[in-house]
Amino acid sequence: MLIRRRRGYEIPESQVTPEHLVLNRRALMGAGAALLPGTAFAQQAAGVVPPLPEHQRNLRYRPEREITPEREATTYNNFYEFGTSKNIVREASRMPMRPWTIQVDGMVAKPATYGVDDLIRMLPIEERIYRLRCVEAWAMTVPWTGFQLSELLKLVEPTANARYVSFTTAQLPAVMPGLRQSWYPWPHVEGCTIAEAMNELTFMPVGMYGKPLLAQNGGPFRVVFPWKYGFKSGKSVVRITLTDRRPENFWFKIQPSEYGFWANVNPEVAHPRWSQATERLLGSGERVPTRLFNGYGEFVAGLYTNLQRERLWA
Repeated sequence: MLIRRRRGYEIPESQVTPEHLVLNRRALMGAGAALLPGTAFAQQAAGVVPPLPEHQRNLRYRPEREITPEREATTYNNFYEFGTSKNIVREASRMPMRPWTIQVDGMVAKPATYGVDDLIRMLPIEERIYRLRCVEAWAMTVPWTGFQLSELLKLVEPTANARYVSFTTAQLPAVMPGLRQSWYPWPHVEGCTIAEAMNELTFMPVGMYGKPLLAQNGGPFRVVFPWKYGFKSGKSVVRITLTDRRPENFWFKIQPSEYGFWANVNPEVAHPRWSQATERLLGSGERVPTRLFNGYGEFVAGLYTNLQRERLWA
């Protein structure tokens, strides 16, 4: 009869950690760190960031593709205030999500400053599933929760002279290490025309996947233009200004030949350093053809008639 005595370092095979968990160790460690007191995740868990109110999905805007897995959409992010890597979850999770206010000023009859939770209570909240196309030729499909920008602008009553709208991202040096990169033209500012701002597609998400919007995705409050390249959609917005002057957006200041004011999606107009004919879907890795206006032409093409001299696709 064979009697086996286990050595002190041996454990039964049934207790061995599964391979997929070992491979995900980095992600798990990041998630654990994100739950530390004071982080955005912890603020949600503690109720400092309230859950989203009940809302319905708007079926008018059909994505015509599968929703991107939540994990992919919340861990693959561009947000240079937190760093140039796509993996900025740990850094972004330290950003305080409340209190958070949005100043709306400029050429409006009723300038005001709103708390994000006040806006959520005041305006009609709904879910929309939008395709999002990055200028880097990757894409995701996200269920956003929020409200039309036009509903907010109605509150402040734009004047007749207002032609453009700019969006300014927060500057929080204590939690945004990227701000130390002084060669960038901080703060991050983006802009659009008043007609684009009032278009029914222009959306102000305060949540995604049925949950409050996380910092790495631009929480607690951002803008989304689903027919434009993603860099146009300003994140963590603290100020919205109506003006009669075209804003010089952040990336235009850095490289005007590559990142223009309009930045509408067009598969036939290449970026100076890569093709825009196809895009890579996060999650599956599948490459699919890029669609003009990211597939939203029926809603927005009319905005650009008589603008043939403009660089609409840069």
